Amino acid sequence: MTEQTFLLYGANGYTGELIARYSQQYQLQPILAGRNEAAIAALAAKLHLPYRIFELENTSALLQSLREVKAVVNAAGPFTRTAKKMVDACLQTGTHYLDINGDITVFELLKMADDDAKKAGIMVLPGVGFDVVPTDCLSLFLKNSLPDALSIQLAFATAGGGISHGTAISMLSKLGKGGAVRKNGMIVNVPLGHKQMHVDFGERKFLTMCIPWGDISTAYFTTGISDIETYTGTKPYISNLLKFQSMYNWLLRTSVIRQLIERKINRRPAGPSDIQRSKATAYIWGQVKNAAGKTITATMRCPEGYTLTAMAALLITQKVLQGNFKTGYQTPASAYGADLVLEVPGVKRAAG
Repeated sequence: MTEQTFLLYGANGYTGELIARYSQQYQLQPILAGRNEAAIAALAAKLHLPYRIFELENTSALLQSLREVKAVVNAAGPFTRTAKKMVDACLQTGTHYLDINGDITVFELLKMADDDAKKAGIMVLPGVGFDVVPTDCLSLFLKNSLPDALSIQLAFATAGGGISHGTAISMLSKLGKGGAVRKNGMIVNVPLGHKQMHVDFGERKFLTMCIPWGDISTAYFTTGISDIETYTGTKPYISNLLKFQSMYNWLLRTSVIRQLIERKINRRPAGPSDIQRSKATAYIWGQVKNAAGKTITATMRCPEGYTLTAMAALLITQKVLQGNFKTGYQTPASAYGADLVLEVPGVKRAAG
């Protein structure tokens, strides 16, 4: 295998396929991998790429495939089921681990692999996509701008676009489970959307609500800031509906409702079309505050989330294969700095 080769597990998923399609722009050649032989083989034939078929439970096949490469990008969710299995195997084979996860619990779990990753000489870097590259980089930028900051609020919103099956299924798995913030360094469970605020993203204003975004874990690791809240754009009717969530959260957790929603998800397109993505824009906002009440704000304008995910994942993979990495558990900004996201085409950052 060449220095441009990496393993892409979950390549037949919506985001995995995007990563595979964009790989030539970064002079990289993924080995497509996953469980679905028909889908993987068809994609491999279309893109003229090699492929492997195996389940993560097939330890021997997993280890054999990882030994062929220096790095793996895990695009197979839900990551609560796949991340640890892949990382455990990477520790045995000395393979760098990257993924496009955005789940707080997965970040917290993989953080525990730090010592073992350092001993194995590898980097474990989850969250190399829209979850959480732009927000993580903005967090470090703001921390550098106000070193004594004690709190940070982050928000994102998208104009246009849509969500993929994988994202929808991940959201489904969290229905009825509430939200989370970080307070005094500890992750605290709170009702989903327990806070709302209007955010000026520079070009546009959006109503946002508090959600358990991955930065509740990663921004703390990157910046050391002890109080963290994360928000996403929402509609007023959703905000109003969440006021009564204590009355129906139990229902959302039942298997009957989850199966009904999953069937509806599966009847939808796999994700936004190329045209939809090209017309969509993602906005990022962040604000830090210190004990004296001083605040500093910054915003970013980015490509649509799935497009950014593909480009950021490949950008970071390229760096790793070129020998540019830090061993142990890392976040995007802890490994590559606050300006990493500015290397993604179409990203613009504004302070103040």
